[in-house]
Amino acid sequence: MSLEGALAVHRFGLGARAGEIASASNDPKAWLLAQLGPADQPTPVLPGSALLRTGQVVADEREFHAQEKLLRAQRKNGQVDDEALKALNKTRYDKIQGELAARFALGFKTERPFAERLVWFWTNHFGVSSANGDCTPYLGSFEREVIRPNIAGKFETMVVAAMRHPAMLYYLNNVQSIGPNSPVGLRSKRGLNENLGRELMELFTLGVDGGYTQSDVIAMAKLLTGFGVDNDGNDTHPISDDGFRFYANRHEPSDVVLRGKTYKSGEEGTIAAITDLARDPSTAHHIAVKFATAFLSDKPTPGMIRRLEENFKQTGGDLRALAETAISDPHAFAPGLVKVRSPVEYVTAAYRLLDIPKAGMKPDQATGLVRSAMGVTRLMGEFPMSAPSPKGWPLESDAWSGPDAVLTRIEWARQIGQRIPPAADVVALAAQGLGPLMSEMTSTGILRASSKAEAVALLIASPEFQRR
Repeated sequence: MSLEGALAVHRFGLGARAGEIASASNDPKAWLLAQLGPADQPTPVLPGSALLRTGQVVADEREFHAQEKLLRAQRKNGQVDDEALKALNKTRYDKIQGELAARFALGFKTERPFAERLVWFWTNHFGVSSANGDCTPYLGSFEREVIRPNIAGKFETMVVAAMRHPAMLYYLNNVQSIGPNSPVGLRSKRGLNENLGRELMELFTLGVDGGYTQSDVIAMAKLLTGFGVDNDGNDTHPISDDGFRFYANRHEPSDVVLRGKTYKSGEEGTIAAITDLARDPSTAHHIAVKFATAFLSDKPTPGMIRRLEENFKQTGGDLRALAETAISDPHAFAPGLVKVRSPVEYVTAAYRLLDIPKAGMKPDQATGLVRSAMGVTRLMGEFPMSAPSPKGWPLESDAWSGPDAVLTRIEWARQIGQRIPPAADVVALAAQGLGPLMSEMTSTGILRASSKAEAVALLIASPEFQRR
């Protein structure tokens, strides 16, 4: 096992499964490159769960809200009690949990961990979150249909897909944004909601210093009016597969000037504006800084950023080329584990090393372990697609290395150590998990541990296992 192989597995992957460091050691860069392409799709793991296309989620949500309205009216008249409403809400909650459990389970077992890390990065970049309840049922399909097919495609394709998806349209309130001079605006006196236009430029493309004004925010918000979810309640038309619908009667009818360029009103003009933002040099810089921070260093050097930025510009935002540039950086395989794993990364790394859930395990035991991991990451302060703001979860180590966070990890490592089978060879497990990255202190601690449970706890809680 080589040091570069171990760094490939930990720095760019999700932590080692048995034999993974050895596989990567032959040619670490080739091992990573072979993983690039559309990401794998998760499969259901919770009993009765199904991963639905966005259009089906829209249809289910329409049915849910109709049923909820009916039950509330019946409860008011004494025809049903609270249990009927609770049962309805549980059905909806179970679908959401099923999506997230499938995502966790894929991370534990995937043989393309670099691709999965890229999925996690781009999903977090676009920042949709369960902080907005209306958005929550769509989070799973957002990642499966917007992010996974495009992690090695063009950035502009991913941005356009994100701006059209119900998760984004609900999360940043664009479904409520009405062109003031549109037929609906003139009739209802409702107006613009600037949230999506602002975050599109500030967070998703140009960056906060990317050269735009409040007038540009308003212009982008006008262009985005009419971008809505294919659900009009009483409509009888078939819901589109992607759940998107352009409502011309809500769209601001006049052309707008955005950053000095005139865009025609209508869906086509809006797509053109989004595409131009995705191709802008400021976007190249913004994405380069975030990508370098996520994969290379909390404080990326100017050289790291410049190389990624130039690649983004030269390739027109080719995300496969961007990933290749990151793993070709002179610092990509520099010794030392420089970043603290986030809670989801940390728990996933432990599950991968300990091969949890094990093959052949009874379904209820396996799903229980997946649910347990989900609960632990929430306790540690991070849960996928539930960040408190559109900025997403932090990329820097400081967010995950406070004293309370470290104590929580140590306690969890102690608990998971107690589950280790009596016949387990912890020394061999540590070698498989860390290879040349294992410190002498950790190695000595494992050898001197009073029990296998203590040895596993020392391994999982070790500084090198908590970093990548």
